[in-house]
Amino acid sequence: MRIHVVRRGDTLYALARNYRVTVESIINTNGLQDIPYLIIGQALVIPTTEFIYVVRPGDTLWLLSRRFNVPINRIVELNRIVNPNLIYPGMRLRIPETTKTFGTIEVNGYIEPSSAARETRTIDEVGRYLTYISPFSHTINEDGSLNPINDSVILTVAGQYRVSPLLVTTNFRNGNFDSSLVHGLFTSDKTQENYIKNVLALLKNKGYYGLNIDFERIPPADRQLYNSFLGKVVAALHAENYPVSTALAPKPFDIKTGEWHGAHDYKAHGEIVDFVVLMAYEWGWAGGPPLAVAPLNEVKAVLDYAVSVIPAKKILLGVPLYGYNWTLPYTPGGPWAPRISPHQALRLAARYGATIQFDEVAQSPFFNYRDENGNEHVVWFEDARSVQAKYRLAAEYGLRGISYWVLGLYFPENWIVLDNMFQIVKHS
Repeated sequence: MRIHVVRRGDTLYALARNYRVTVESIINTNGLQDIPYLIIGQALVIPTTEFIYVVRPGDTLWLLSRRFNVPINRIVELNRIVNPNLIYPGMRLRIPETTKTFGTIEVNGYIEPSSAARETRTIDEVGRYLTYISPFSHTINEDGSLNPINDSVILTVAGQYRVSPLLVTTNFRNGNFDSSLVHGLFTSDKTQENYIKNVLALLKNKGYYGLNIDFERIPPADRQLYNSFLGKVVAALHAENYPVSTALAPKPFDIKTGEWHGAHDYKAHGEIVDFVVLMAYEWGWAGGPPLAVAPLNEVKAVLDYAVSVIPAKKILLGVPLYGYNWTLPYTPGGPWAPRISPHQALRLAARYGATIQFDEVAQSPFFNYRDENGNEHVVWFEDARSVQAKYRLAAEYGLRGISYWVLGLYFPENWIVLDNMFQIVKHS
C-alpha cells in the first residue's frame, strides 16, 4: 500500500501504470465511483504489493532486507538475482511490500442505531477490522435503570464477524449530557446497586462482552465520587468476568476544573478500569470556529500526559471518521457546521473545483470553496495521510489500540490503511 497525493496532470491511467496496479483497483480502494475526477491534493491509497528502490552506494541486500523488513530471499526471487553479492549503485530493485509491521491492536467502533439495512451495510463494510462494536447508547435514569435501544441487528451482524459488543451507558438526556443524573447516581447506594443489577442483566441477556461507561459533564466536585463509583462497578463486573472501560475527555495535563474535564481523573481510571477510550477529537467542533477535528499536535499533547499516568496498554486512542463544513465568516452562536464524511468532503471538493491543502502541523486536510449562493466555506476532514499519522502515534506510544467515532460514515481508505499497518485482535 502507498499513499499518493494527486498533482496537477495526474490521471488514473498514468498512476496505475506507474504503480503497476489496475485502474479498477485504485477506483475500488478509494471509492471513486461517484467522484468525477481526481482532485489536486487528494490522498489516494494505491494498493501496491511492491515498490521500486534505486540502489545507493554502500547498499547490500542484507541492509535492504533489514531496512524494509523483507527477507533477502524474497528480494532475490522477485528480481531474479543470480549473485546476491553483486548489486550496484543505480540498479533498480523491486522491493516487496510488507504489511502488519506495526504490531497487534484492538479496534473499537461506536455505532448509532439507525435502520436494519444501514446497520447491516455498515458492519458488512468494516466488521473484519473491528475487535469491539459499541452501540450508542443505553442512557441512565434517576433510579439507575437503563433505557432500551434497538440493538438486535447490530449484535447479530457483529457476531458474524467475531466482533465483541460493548454495552455503552451514558448520562445523555434531552440533547446533552446531564450533570444531575450522574450526581444522583454517585450519591445514592441504592441507585448504584440498581444500575449494576441492570447492567449485569443486559450483559448476560444480550451477550455483551463488557461495559463502556461514557459519563460526561460531571460536576468537578464529584471527581472522587466518580472514582468510588467506578471501583464498585468494576468489583461487581469482574466477579462475573466482564471487563469495564471508560471514555475520557482529552486533556494535556490534570485539569481539575470545568464540567467536561474536571471529574475525569486519568490516573484513577488507569488504576481502576481495564482500559480507557481517549476521545481525542472535537478541537474543531460543529459550534466552534473552523479547526482540524483532531490535530495531531494536540492529540500528541494529550497522549504525552495520558501515558504518564495510565499504562499505554490500557489506552484506546479515539479517532474521528468525519469532518465539518463551516460557512464563513464564522460567527459565535451562529448556525452549526454540518458533520460530513471524508467521502462527502471529496465530492464537495470535486463539485466546486477546490484544491485540497494539508496542514503539516495538524496533519489534517482542508479546502475552501464558494457555493452557488456566493457563500464561502471551509471544510476540515480526515484522509489517508491524517489517519496514518494517528496510527503511527498509537504504535509509537505502544497503545492498546484505536476507537472510532463514529461508524457509518463512508471512508474506505481508512480501513485499508488500518489493515495494512496492524494485526487486529478478535476475542471470539
